[in-house]
Amino acid sequence: MTAVRTTPQGTTPPPRLPVREKSAARERGGGLSPMLTRLAAERATGVLERERGSLYLAEGRVVHAESPLAPGLDVLLLAHGTLAPAVWQDAVDRADEEYGVARLLLDAGRVPRGALELCHLEAVFDAAYFALTPSSTPGRFRYGAGHWLGTLRPVPVEAVERETLRRRELLHRLWPDPLTDGAPLRRAETVAAPAPTARQSAVLASVDGVRTASDIARELGRQAFHTLVDVRRLAAAGLLTALFPPPRQHRQPPAAPPLHPGPAAGPAVSPVAPDPDPDPPPGITLPRVNDPDITLLKRLRDALEAL
Repeated sequence: MTAVRTTPQGTTPPPRLPVREKSAARERGGGLSPMLTRLAAERATGVLERERGSLYLAEGRVVHAESPLAPGLDVLLLAHGTLAPAVWQDAVDRADEEYGVARLLLDAGRVPRGALELCHLEAVFDAAYFALTPSSTPGRFRYGAGHWLGTLRPVPVEAVERETLRRRELLHRLWPDPLTDGAPLRRAETVAAPAPTARQSAVLASVDGVRTASDIARELGRQAFHTLVDVRRLAAAGLLTALFPPPRQHRQPPAAPPLHPGPAAGPAVSPVAPDPDPDPPPGITLPRVNDPDITLLKRLRDALEAL
C-alpha cells in the first residue's frame, strides 16, 4: 500500500474543516448552569435571576420561567382566543399567595386544564431557552420568592436543560449564525429562493428593519423559539438578513465651550467635533452573514458534516 502525502513536506497543513461539537452535556442533561444544578440538588424554592430571564423553583423543580425575549403565558393564551383578556386580568387582580392565577382560572372553569398546562409548558421552555443563555453577569437566587401564577406542573431541571440544549443544536443546524436571533431583521434581495411556507410568510410580512425575532413572535402570538426556527430557515434561504450594527438614534454633538477672541479678532466660531462613533450607512450588514461567498462556504461545510 502506497501512502500519498497531500501536503508538501515542510509546509503547514491546511486547517481542518470545522466539525460540530457533540455536547456531552446534552447526554447527561446538565452543565448549563452550575448554580441551577446545585439548587435542584438542594430542593430549593425561590427565583434564579439571570441576565436574560428568571427561573422560579419549588422544591428544586422549575414551576415557571420568564424572559423579556419570550412572549409570556398571557400572550399565548390571549392571542388566539383561548382566553378572554378580561378574564385573564380579573384572575391577575385577585391572585394572592394562596390562590395563584392558574388555580383561579381552573377553579372557575375558564380554561381547560390540558390547554393551560400545555401553554404553560411551552412558555417555560421558551423563556428558559433565553434565561440559560451564557451571560457575562453572575446569576442571583432569592430564596422563598414565588410567582403570582402559582404552581401548575413542575418540570425537573434536567428536562429544562436537556430541552434547551436540543433547541440550541437545532438552530445551529438550520443556520449557524445566531445574529438573526436578536438583531433587527430586514428582507434580502434574492434571485432564486424557495417559496416560504405559510408560517414563514407571516414572519416575513412582519420584517420591517426594526422588529427583532422576539418582537415578531409577540406580535404574532407565537413562541419565540418557533419564530427563531422560521427566521433561521429564511436566513438560510437568503430571504432575510440581520441589520448590524442595530440602528440607533442620532445624537446631538456636545456643545463646545465658546472661544474668547483677542482684541483684534473677529467673532468667535465654536468648532464642532466630529462624532467619534458615527452611525453606519442604513442597511449595513455583517459580511459574515451576507457575503455570498461566505454563505456558500457555510452551506458547504454543513453538507460535508452531514456526510
